[in-house]
Amino acid sequence: MPFDGPLPSFDLNADFWSLRFVEETSEAFCVRKNVPQPLALSTDRGVMASVYVDGGYGYAATADTSPAGLREALARAADWARATARHALSDSRALPRPAPRGDYASPSVDSPLPSRGEWFDLLRRVAAEAGCDPRIVDWEALAEVRHATQRLVTSEGGNVVQRFRFVFPSLAVTAHADGVTQRRSLNGHRGICQQGGVEILDRFGFADSGRRIAEEALELLTAPNCPSGRMDVLLAPDQMVLQIHESVGHPLELDRILGDERNFAGTSFVTPDMFGTYRYGSELLNITFDPSRPEELASYAFDDDGTRAERSYLIRNGILERPLGGAISQARAGLAGVANARADNWNRPPIDRMANLNLEPGDASFDELVASIEQGVMMETNISWSIDDSRNKFQFGCERGRVIENGKLGHVVKNPNYRGISANFWRSLARVGNADTLRVLGTPHCGKGEPSQVIRVGHATPACVFAGVDVFGGEN
Repeated sequence: MPFDGPLPSFDLNADFWSLRFVEETSEAFCVRKNVPQPLALSTDRGVMASVYVDGGYGYAATADTSPAGLREALARAADWARATARHALSDSRALPRPAPRGDYASPSVDSPLPSRGEWFDLLRRVAAEAGCDPRIVDWEALAEVRHATQRLVTSEGGNVVQRFRFVFPSLAVTAHADGVTQRRSLNGHRGICQQGGVEILDRFGFADSGRRIAEEALELLTAPNCPSGRMDVLLAPDQMVLQIHESVGHPLELDRILGDERNFAGTSFVTPDMFGTYRYGSELLNITFDPSRPEELASYAFDDDGTRAERSYLIRNGILERPLGGAISQARAGLAGVANARADNWNRPPIDRMANLNLEPGDASFDELVASIEQGVMMETNISWSIDDSRNKFQFGCERGRVIENGKLGHVVKNPNYRGISANFWRSLARVGNADTLRVLGTPHCGKGEPSQVIRVGHATPACVFAGVDVFGGEN
């Protein structure tokens, strides 16, 4: 393990300090149009020092993890804390001084993985199946494996080690004929992203997915456009993850609510006075922050400030209960939050981020979801998204749809799109699928912050039905 063993002593005149060590390695494999692409390898390693002094707080990062490098980073962080204390949004003397102790490990974190040659062999087989027709004009199969080790030590005696392994398999094909181009993928771009090992590939049937995805892309070439009008919509889990991410997750980030993202990625329609009373959705809407599901992408035991992570309801029976806010934002807002102060690497300070944000399953089977719809469309796999600066008005497009008439699934349609307003859309939630319809998905590239941070987020969700949605096809 990197950064193992005792640390040197630090003669630092400060109220509190912490060191967060991070080492992350990546191997990425790709076969495009049956041609193996160059192996992509990366290793990154460094430490972030955080210091509370004189009511201020400061950060300093370094790739020099020698005793001298650590002392210099802590000294720089202390200097920043003193220099900016009078401008601080909250007095650091009132902030928690965590002393966390414990560890965490991803499932199968030490289990064997395929060799590099075996990874390329697998991707070649999947790609060969995907490129099964001359109308398939582009196709690629990918897999990325990331290992990360993080150690957080604090001046109060905290010492936490967390070890992660992430696997991202992906498959996408593009079909073209007679002036029509359609794309189909396996759960969206990098939508399959979990902690663990090769069991993730089996969980999603990755090895046998090539021909099926290609055939669905070809089917879309001759499919009619999605009908337009106000109707019910059945969203599959691989579209629900985007809906949850953009119109629940980002609006509930407490630093965004307090205005921190205003000049970069927008603010939020949510205000602090809404918590405890605001009806965010119908009574069927239950959203949890849940870092305890082992295979989910953003599971962990402690956040990057050292707060122990526990499952909490953000929205219960449709009522907004708490924000996605870590210890510093909680102190600023006077609101209870969760353990979601997270940084994407050693050279970024933690900010309020989504982690595992899940929609709890209901009691309806998939057949019952379909049977509840007289006229509507089932939509799968996000392909486009647009949402305003307050994370309220949105417009999303999907790769594939199927018409539903009189409670029966009908023919496939292309270019299914829908739009709405977050504040109203979730109140139209009419049915929630049961645990059999739930999928554990997510995204490895959620962006936020200045300087920018791209972080891993998990979403577990069942299929859901929304009533009276504004739907439109590719001609609109």
